[in-house]
Amino acid sequence: MRAMEQMRDTGVPFMKMHGLGNDFVVIDGRYRNVTVTPALAQAIAHRHCGVGFDQLTVIEPSDSADAHLVFYNADGSTSAACGNATRCIARHLINETGKTHLTLTTDRGTLFAEEASNGLTSVNMGAPQLLWHEIPLAQEMDTLELPIDGAPTATGMGNPHCTFFVDDAEAVDLEARGAEIEHHPLYPQRTNVQFASLIAPDHLRMRVWERGVGVTMASGSSSCATAVAAARRGLTGRKVRVDLDGGTLHIDWRDDGVWMTGPTAHVFDGIFTAAWLEQVS
Repeated sequence: MRAMEQMRDTGVPFMKMHGLGNDFVVIDGRYRNVTVTPALAQAIAHRHCGVGFDQLTVIEPSDSADAHLVFYNADGSTSAACGNATRCIARHLINETGKTHLTLTTDRGTLFAEEASNGLTSVNMGAPQLLWHEIPLAQEMDTLELPIDGAPTATGMGNPHCTFFVDDAEAVDLEARGAEIEHHPLYPQRTNVQFASLIAPDHLRMRVWERGVGVTMASGSSSCATAVAAARRGLTGRKVRVDLDGGTLHIDWRDDGVWMTGPTAHVFDGIFTAAWLEQVS
């Protein structure tokens, strides 16, 4: 309560960032106490009365890493992982500190980020979760082909994923199918949903429905999950290009984890006013 009162008194600075149109509000809580409630996250997410985002991220101090990251979806729920937000914040911290390698902690675990060529940023999203109880699914089964129409593949990247391989990702009614599959009873924590088409053995076209958000222009964790699923099914190798509605990510499933590389953008800085915080709390 005291932290919320402080936020109301002084206002709260924030950054607006995006990775391939997958957009984020980022609050730096390393130097001030920040309390985000589900109601506040929903208010910030409103694209007419707030700022609008796919995910909200709070940067927190860490004794064991360069920073700790906490993620919120647009519906106010939390997520253990958000790949594009992690890359955006890694780029911000690289620019701030001059470091070329970072260690970041999340509820997913410890992640490593580094400067890539041509201004790009790479993040190791960790080893994929391939067992039914890790993802998690509601019951024991083979995660390679689920008993859902279309035989999708289940993958965990700190959050659950359901990947369909289709002839033409562009032809899928993403809003209808994504909303339906997000709440499938096999996924007790709901799921992110991807529809991917094979362009070449090292090239996928993919569209995304994000759990707690809806249709998004891009998703880093979804790109990682789709690349892992494609490699497991023998459709591609472990290093692929993934074309999303907002642009391209490069995914490399290595022995030490799934690396994701792509561009980031810091769009603007702003302040949530004390009056607005009082109104929405």
